[in-house]
Amino acid sequence: MRKELTRFAALAAVLLAGSCAAPGDNDMVVKTIDPARLHPITVEPNYRSVRVSFAGHGTGLMPEDAAKLDRVAEDYLSRGNGSVNISVPEGGDSSDAISFFGERLARLGVPRSRILVGTHPVEDGDRRVEIGFMAYEAHTAPCGNWSEDIADTQTNLPRMDFGCSVQQNIAAMVANPRDLDESRQLDDAGDAVRRATVLGHYEKGEVTQADKRTVDKGSEQSGLSSDIQ
Repeated sequence: MRKELTRFAALAAVLLAGSCAAPGDNDMVVKTIDPARLHPITVEPNYRSVRVSFAGHGTGLMPEDAAKLDRVAEDYLSRGNGSVNISVPEGGDSSDAISFFGERLARLGVPRSRILVGTHPVEDGDRRVEIGFMAYEAHTAPCGNWSEDIADTQTNLPRMDFGCSVQQNIAAMVANPRDLDESRQLDDAGDAVRRATVLGHYEKGEVTQADKRTVDKGSEQSGLSSDIQ
């Protein structure tokens, strides 16, 4: 009889604990054990720009300004979005400055279609050229929330700082933070039909590439040489 009473008391305690839980408690538990929800990564746009002096095509740039321009181009190619903006001071030499910086960025690898140029009024005698672009930065709230008593283990849940450093590392290492917000568009140059054909061969366990012997034979018949090794 005592054993049955003990079992009944244990069952009643479980049912009572469940009935006292608030509707949002489950969501709170999931959030507490999910670092992505507890420490979400925020992606925000950030305009990056530098100002460099330009004395004409014959003089070019000072070494420190040339290094700045090189870093801007490298940074844009690695994580830039949209266009690179070149804004030169208004004046008689504005066309020369636009031509110089446009060609310089193109030589550094920036596509010409992504280069936008314009002029701005001179203020306080500052005739430097501004080069900038929009980038996206990923970050989380600072880690180090030790406000809870770590000796209190009755909930058996991770502490508020759980997973924060991992989220910080992801935000710091992602190549293009915008990928965390939206997926990239497929390359227009890709051949969807050919891709589907290759995938079909792969799923059937068939060869997914062209037969080298057939390619060589076709080249010989057409009088062309093949460099395929």
